[in-house]
Amino acid sequence: MNSIQVFLICRNFPIIITNSSNNFGPWQFPEKLIPMVITNASSNRTIPVYGDGENIRDWLYVEDHIEALINVCNKGQLGDSYCISSENERSNKQIIEFICSILDIERPRFSPHLKLINYIEDRPGHDRRYAIKPFKILDKLGWQSRYDFERYLTKTVLWYLNNTKWVKSVILKSNKNI
Repeated sequence: MNSIQVFLICRNFPIIITNSSNNFGPWQFPEKLIPMVITNASSNRTIPVYGDGENIRDWLYVEDHIEALINVCNKGQLGDSYCISSENERSNKQIIEFICSILDIERPRFSPHLKLINYIEDRPGHDRRYAIKPFKILDKLGWQSRYDFERYLTKTVLWYLNNTKWVKSVILKSNKNI
């Protein structure tokens, strides 16, 4: 089957497309930035930071994403696309500093967790910033983010601290050195 045949079959397919910003929350794979920082820092391992850590990302709590998807399924227009974002832009360095401040309280050590940061060579082609604006989903469907970023990042950190057994088992099963 060639691409034109696939297009002809799919053009009447009832589809809605969503694009979201970076998600965070419980159960995220431990190699992603937030769980990796929590896992490494709480285990007194270095926290690798690409470049200067000033790469900016837009962060969306997973429950916000789920609620947005339900909203799109219930109210979205077939064939349309929606950007899902909470407009919480933070640099990687800001995220890491916030997590370290929580860990300094929850898992105090002889020196601040920030001392574990290890700046490493940036990845080739690493985007300096990416974010999306949720204008359409807000205007057309009335959805907007409702989870406070700092509060739910704190809850996420505490979740990972209380679920180290799960984190270790996922890392073991993945055969990755995280």
